[in-house]
Amino acid sequence: MRISILLLLTLLAISCSEKTANVERHYLETDWTLFQGDDEKLISDSISLPSTVHSALLPQIKHPFKGSNEDSLQWITEKDWTYKTTFKVGNETLEKEYVNLHFKGIDTYASILLNGIEILQTDNAFKHWKTDVKPYLKEENQLIIAIQSPLQIEEEKAAANPYSLPEGNRIYTRKAQFQYGWDWGPHLNTMGIVKPVYLEAYDQFKIEDVYIKQNFIQDSIANLTAQIKFSKPITEQLTYQIKVNDSLFPIKITDSLLQSNSYATQEVHFEINQVQLWWPHNIGEPYLYEMEVLVSKDGELMDSKKLKRGIRTIELINEPDDAGTSFFFKVNGVPIFMKGANYIPQNSMQDLVTDQHYENLLSDVVDANMNMLRVWGGGSYENDIFYDKCDEKGILIWQDFMFACAMYPGDARFRESVTEEITQQITRLRNHSSIALWCGNNETSEAWNNWGWQAGRPQAERDSIWEDYRAVFQLAMPKYISELTKEPYWESTPKLGRGNPRYEFESDAHDWRVWHDAYAFEHFEEHVPRFMSEFGFQSHPSYKTVEYINKDGSLNIHSADYASHQKHERGNELIREYMARDFPVPTSDEDYVYMSQLLQAYGMSKGFQAHRRARPYNMGTLYWQLNDCWPAVSWSSIDYFGNWKALHYQAKRDFENLLISNYVKDGVLHSYVVNDDLYDLTSGYTLMIMDFYGKELYQESFVGTAGMNSSNKFHHIDLGSLDIDLSTVYVYTEFGSSRTIDVLVRPKDLKLPKEELSLKSLKTKDGYRVTLKSAIFVKDVFLYSNLKGHFSDNFFDLEPDMEKTLFFETDSDVAPVFKYKTLNGLIKSLQP
Repeated sequence: MRISILLLLTLLAISCSEKTANVERHYLETDWTLFQGDDEKLISDSISLPSTVHSALLPQIKHPFKGSNEDSLQWITEKDWTYKTTFKVGNETLEKEYVNLHFKGIDTYASILLNGIEILQTDNAFKHWKTDVKPYLKEENQLIIAIQSPLQIEEEKAAANPYSLPEGNRIYTRKAQFQYGWDWGPHLNTMGIVKPVYLEAYDQFKIEDVYIKQNFIQDSIANLTAQIKFSKPITEQLTYQIKVNDSLFPIKITDSLLQSNSYATQEVHFEINQVQLWWPHNIGEPYLYEMEVLVSKDGELMDSKKLKRGIRTIELINEPDDAGTSFFFKVNGVPIFMKGANYIPQNSMQDLVTDQHYENLLSDVVDANMNMLRVWGGGSYENDIFYDKCDEKGILIWQDFMFACAMYPGDARFRESVTEEITQQITRLRNHSSIALWCGNNETSEAWNNWGWQAGRPQAERDSIWEDYRAVFQLAMPKYISELTKEPYWESTPKLGRGNPRYEFESDAHDWRVWHDAYAFEHFEEHVPRFMSEFGFQSHPSYKTVEYINKDGSLNIHSADYASHQKHERGNELIREYMARDFPVPTSDEDYVYMSQLLQAYGMSKGFQAHRRARPYNMGTLYWQLNDCWPAVSWSSIDYFGNWKALHYQAKRDFENLLISNYVKDGVLHSYVVNDDLYDLTSGYTLMIMDFYGKELYQESFVGTAGMNSSNKFHHIDLGSLDIDLSTVYVYTEFGSSRTIDVLVRPKDLKLPKEELSLKSLKTKDGYRVTLKSAIFVKDVFLYSNLKGHFSDNFFDLEPDMEKTLFFETDSDVAPVFKYKTLNGLIKSLQP
C-alpha cells in the first residue's frame, strides 16, 4: 500500500506531545558467568557483553599479543564454553502480547537454553537471531548459551562434502575468516557473545524496520519514501508522523493496511524542499538529516524509529571506453576520485574495540584526507557505530560481504544461512549514506581462475564448485541488493587478477607485483589500472610496539618473540631486498625500523601520485592496509596501538585535494598539478632547484590554471640540459596553497651534508609546540618521544634556514624528551 503526502520543511511544524512507545527493551549486558566445557570449570563470574572467550581468559593466560604466546593458546578453540546469566522480569513485561529474545551476534555454534528449555541453535556469527520466549519466561530466569568448538563441526562438514574446497575448513563456518590466521594476523579463533543480547516486549505490533528510500532529486527537491515494515499485518487504522530535523508532520492514513503474507510494509511518500546534499568530506559537507517515524493507534504512540540520513546519489560507472572498461564513482552526479585504504578488524578479540577506538581511527582517516575505506571481506560486518561515524565524517564505504580467498560450499543449509545473513546486513546498513558499493567477495573469482585451484579436478567437479559460486555471488546477492537497496553491486574484487594482461585496463585491480612478485616500485608508475582497490608494502611498527611484542621490552627485531609477529614467509627478506635498492641499509635495529617506514612511504607514494596524475583514466587508489588487528610487522599505515607510520603522514600529503606531483622519467622532470576540488584554481606556479645549502640553481615561474576535478601537466625540464649534480639538490614547487619538496635520485644516492638541526619546544594546553630549524637541507626528519602522543607532522623534509612548527599532542603531565632521526644522519653514520 502506498500513501503519497508532501512534507515541505518550510512549513510551520505542528506541536504535539510524544508518548512513550509501546515497545520495551531490556539489555542483558552484565552479570554473566563463563565456564569451560561440560565440567563447568569457572572462568569468571563477572562477564559483561560483548565478550569473547579469549578476552575473558586474559587474566589467567599469557597475553596472545606478546611474544609467541599465540602458539600456546590454540587449546582455547578446541574446547567448548558456556555462558550463563540470571535475570528477573516484571509482571508488566510478562503480560505483554509478544516477548522475544534477541541475540545480535553469537560466535558461532551455540545451543541456547532458557529455564532449561532449548530455544535456539545458532550457526552463523554474522546473523541477528530472534526467538519467541513468552511461553518459557518467568519472573526469575536462567539463560545458558553453550558454545561448541567449531573445529569438530568443520571436520564433519568437510568429510560430508564430496570434494575438498580451498582454502581449508574455515569455509564451512560463517564467522570472521581472518581468525584462522592471515599473512598479517594471528591464528586466534575466538568464540563468544560478540554483540548485544536483549529482551524485547510489546503489544499488538512493532516497527521492525524503516528504510528511507531515495526516489529522485530534482530542482532541489528530494523525493523520498519511508518504507515501514511491521512485525505482522495490521488491520486497524493507524496514524503516521514523520519528523525531519525539528519539524513534525502528522499524516493520517484513512485506509487500513491489509496483507496476507507474513509481514506488512507501509510506504509513506514525502519530499524535502531545498534539500542539502551529503558529500564526501573532501568535497563538501556530509550533511545528515535527523529523521523519526512515529506510528500511533487511537492517539497512543505504538512505536517509533529514529535515524540519520544523508541525501545523495551514488553511481558506479563501469562502461567500455577507448582504453578498456572504466571504474569510477559519481556522487551527486559528480565524478569523485577515491583516496583511501582497506580496513580490517581493529582487534583479533573484537569485543575489546571501544567507541573511542572507532572515533580515533576514523578521525585519523579524515586527517589523512581519505574519502573512502574498503571494509575487507575476510573480517566482519562492522558495528553500527562504525557506519554512523563514517556518515558523520563523510567517509564513503566500499562494503565487502564476508567471503575471502576461498571457494564456499553449496549445501542447502549453507545457502539458507548466507541468504539470511546478506539480507539482514543489507537491511541493517542500507540507510547509511556512507555505503557506496556492495561487493560480493575478496579475490575469490581471481583465485579460482588464476591460483591453480582448478588443477587436477574433473570437469564435473569444477562445474559444481563454480555453480555454487554463481548461486551466491551472481544470483542471490545482486537479486537481494536490487530488491532491498539502491547502491551498486560488484561481484568480486578484483575483476581480473594480475595474471590477466587486461587487469590494467578493465575495472578494479589488486596489483601485487610490487611486494609478492618483488617488482620495483617504479612498476606503480608504469602500470596504472583504472581503479586500484589493493596494493601495498610492509614496514615495521613503532618503537613502542616492537618493545611491547618482545617480552624483554627490547627493540630487538631479530628475536624469536618478534619473528612470530611477521606472518608473511618472505616479509623480512622482501623489506631488506627493497631497502637495498633505494635506501642505505642500517646496521642497528632502531635505525632499521625507521628506514623500513621511510621505504614503505617512499614506494607507496609512487603509486598514490601515479594514480592521481592519471585521472580520469584512473579514479581511485585504496592501499592495503589502514590498520592492524594486533601488534605486528604488516602493510598498515597505523599500527595496532594507533601510532602513525611514515606511510600515514605521506598519505596525508599525497591525498590533499590540491597536489603537486613531480616525477623523473628518462631524464626529464615532469610536474603535474592535480585538483580534486570542484572549481578551477588559477595561481602562480614556481619550481626551483636548490642545493642542500639553499643556493638557487634553477627557477621557473608563471601563472597557471588547474582545472577543476582534473590532472594538469604544468611543466617539464630536461635535466640533462642542466649542469647540476642531481645527487646534491632538491626541488621546491609551489602552486596555490600546495608546497612540495622532491629529490631527483634514489635516497641512497643523495650526498646529504651532516645534519645541523635545532629543536625547541613550548608547553601548550594540549601538549607541546615544537619548532625546528636547520642551516642545511635535512631529509626525512623523524621525531619521537618517551611519552605516548601524536605529532601533527613527521617524516618530513626541512629546507635550509626555514623554521618548521608542529604540535605534539599528549595527555601526559610529564615533560617529554624529544629525539629525532634523519636520513642525513644515517647516511653519515654508515659511511666509512
